[in-house]
Amino acid sequence: MTDPTALHKNLGELLPLWSIAPFIGMLLSLALFPLFAPHFWRHHFGKVSAFWSAAVVIPLLIIYKGNALQEFIQILFADFVPFIILLGSLYAVSGGIMIRGTLRGTPLLNTAMLAAGTVLASWMGTTGASMLMIRPFLRANAHRENRTFMVVFFIFLVANVGGALTPLGDPPLFLGFLRGVPFFWTLNIFPHMAVTAALLLGLYFLMDSYFYKKEGAGGVPDGDGKEKIGIDGAYNFLFLCGIIGAILVSGIAKWGEISVLGVHRGLQDLARDGMLVLLGLLSLLVTPRQIHEDNEFTWFPMKEVAILFAGIFLTMAPCLKILQAGARGELAFIPGAITEPSHYFWITGVLSSFLDNAPTYLTFLNTLIGNFYPGIPEGRSIALVIKEKPLYLEAISAGAVFFGAVTYIGNAPNFLVRSIAEEAGVRMPGFFGYMLKYSLIVLVPVFIVLTLTFF
Repeated sequence: MTDPTALHKNLGELLPLWSIAPFIGMLLSLALFPLFAPHFWRHHFGKVSAFWSAAVVIPLLIIYKGNALQEFIQILFADFVPFIILLGSLYAVSGGIMIRGTLRGTPLLNTAMLAAGTVLASWMGTTGASMLMIRPFLRANAHRENRTFMVVFFIFLVANVGGALTPLGDPPLFLGFLRGVPFFWTLNIFPHMAVTAALLLGLYFLMDSYFYKKEGAGGVPDGDGKEKIGIDGAYNFLFLCGIIGAILVSGIAKWGEISVLGVHRGLQDLARDGMLVLLGLLSLLVTPRQIHEDNEFTWFPMKEVAILFAGIFLTMAPCLKILQAGARGELAFIPGAITEPSHYFWITGVLSSFLDNAPTYLTFLNTLIGNFYPGIPEGRSIALVIKEKPLYLEAISAGAVFFGAVTYIGNAPNFLVRSIAEEAGVRMPGFFGYMLKYSLIVLVPVFIVLTLTFF
């Protein structure tokens, strides 16, 4: 019987460049439909996602048959389903935590909330921190007129930059941990994260102060009817700890594996997924309906993310496979052109902005190993990278995490935060508007500072 792993590797060497066209079509749909046909998009985004998925799945199945079928099954059951289970469990649990009280969105309070979310993200994941903090952040600023930039900076800091310090923070770092990078090694990125966060928080404070004064001190008098700060549904923090623990155990434990439809899954991974589903259901069962209503909790943001990311996962598969083929693929010029830490930082980052940052991280980690330690077993080669070429690994890690903020699809919580904000009445920019008005203008100069300072 043919080894499925070998099939996956060979497919990237066979795929032509036209196979990435549906992914480009998916990106353009995300960018243009909400801008030019918002009513159509809101009611038919699922059909658009299904169209582009079919545009890549059907031709590749016809041409490559079982080889392509195995790849798509692998993507759905080994990548997409665990991804949605994790997001869904975090979404359900965080939706049961209600921070009550009068939080009045001043520049100082807002900056403090962003800083707190940034710190939390490395220890409970960017998705967990985002889902925990976004609703109280929006409620605190419900009276403010200019809220779009607030949510954008929330995405920059809490949904991305904050996840850089531990493998729990962001999926690419967790994959590095599974490949042999020590758990606390990522603390080496603390200076990079501190500089990035300081620049972004400083800029945010200046912008918020400007708009706060322009709006007339927030537009709301202080008054006497202040509600004491408190937390309803605090027991959900136990479920949140359970989710973090399940993820960590699944990365450490080795309980063997089983094969279903040719997809090899570790028993510890299946146990993790089952535990995440259980914790999410328990949270929904024990949390009173009133908390969810007060939190304005609905399943639409999660539904939107699941449908759109199903299309994104399927359409981006050919691009990732071609990249992973390295010198034997249609994009062979990319691995050969990167030699310096700054190259790894930017190429990992730029591709992580549009592709899943976890496999992009692995692609360029493997490129780094192949360039400097060819033929050496993975565990030994990673140890050598950490000892002799740590700056390169720092560049790949920082690029994969930080650049996720450049687009809505760069990291999963970006889309969730955007959808929740829109449900709360915040007018969010479209795909290109987000990039042109905010991320490119703000983040690229920050990344240039990082390059000059560290790489």
